Amino acid sequence: MRALLWIIAIFALAAGLAMLAGANEGYVLLVYPPWRAQASLNLVIVVGVVGFIAAYFLLRLISRTLDLPGRVSAFRARKRLEKAARSMREAVRALYEGRLSDSLKSARVAYASGGEVPEAALIAARAAHGLNDEQRYREWIDRARSYEKGRVPATLTAAELAVAEGRWDDAAEFISVLERHGHRSSTVLRLSLEVARARREWGRIIECVSQLQSIKAMNAEMARPRIREARLLRLEQLRDQPDEIVDFWRGLTKDDLGDQEFVCSALPLLAEAGRGAVARRAVERLLDAGWNSALARRYCLCAGEGDEAKDALSRAERWLATHDQDAGLLYSLGRQCMTAQIWGKAQSYLESSLKLQPTAGTHFALAELFDALERGPEAREHYRLAAGMALKPGV
Repeated sequence: MRALLWIIAIFALAAGLAMLAGANEGYVLLVYPPWRAQASLNLVIVVGVVGFIAAYFLLRLISRTLDLPGRVSAFRARKRLEKAARSMREAVRALYEGRLSDSLKSARVAYASGGEVPEAALIAARAAHGLNDEQRYREWIDRARSYEKGRVPATLTAAELAVAEGRWDDAAEFISVLERHGHRSSTVLRLSLEVARARREWGRIIECVSQLQSIKAMNAEMARPRIREARLLRLEQLRDQPDEIVDFWRGLTKDDLGDQEFVCSALPLLAEAGRGAVARRAVERLLDAGWNSALARRYCLCAGEGDEAKDALSRAERWLATHDQDAGLLYSLGRQCMTAQIWGKAQSYLESSLKLQPTAGTHFALAELFDALERGPEAREHYRLAAGMALKPGV
């Protein structure tokens, strides 16, 4: 229908022009002495229009002909960039699909076709690293680092791969380079945290966790185990410094002292330094607030000496009224009675604990008890049982 309307319009226009031309009796007189020319005005108009159109297309043809080399170059550049983009997509896809050889090949094509972009060099470096090709990895990572805009991502990639391989010193060096350039992203902080954990740098662990929390990259639930780990590392470092370990303990926050798992793990370290009693009040508060058999088992490590030990024994026996079937509490009571040389009660508590939950530690405690009572055969039997259980995984 639309085509028919166009045809009708064209014929109407032609008819209108024919009518106008028929009614036009004007002429054009051209004089160039001694010559003279006369032509119809209609012919002059037609020749002028046709000449203008012909001149226009002639100029366009000349212009396009002159622009042909540049257009060919632009076409080739566009095709090259399209090839580079296609190869880059294939390289990334192959990398995530685990086809490392294909990824390296496609990244090499993208690098050559796309004006040697650092992103292609980074993909190639990761692929070469996955193939354990150290020479090509170094080659590609150096190429990526040679570009101004590729230095940070290349250094970050090198740091990530160093952490993955356990090359902690190299990773720390790369991270320090990033920090000097003001790059403090959550990824860098996480890598710093892993390096600090591996190098047992407790202060650095706390610093990284705090920074990750401040930028909302780590919540309190995720941060708690890392903070606990850092505190325990510091306690372990201070085992041979009794006064310093007490100062450190007293400087802990309420959150730290309210963490049952942390306090339970810290007790042996404090006891090894001869300062287990400093944690007694914290342990008692935790057990009163929420019972924990593992923590109750280690209560004997913070019982102290003299009157303090008697008070701790009395406190533990009060718990027995509501937790008389707790193997951990019975073990702790047995150990405390051994310290107080209340041998009969000590044996009774330890044997009750052993019936409820046989462990190598309880057998060993009974062996020491029988040794103190000069009951050699029974002591040797419990030593044997303790050794046998200690060699079994999970006991």
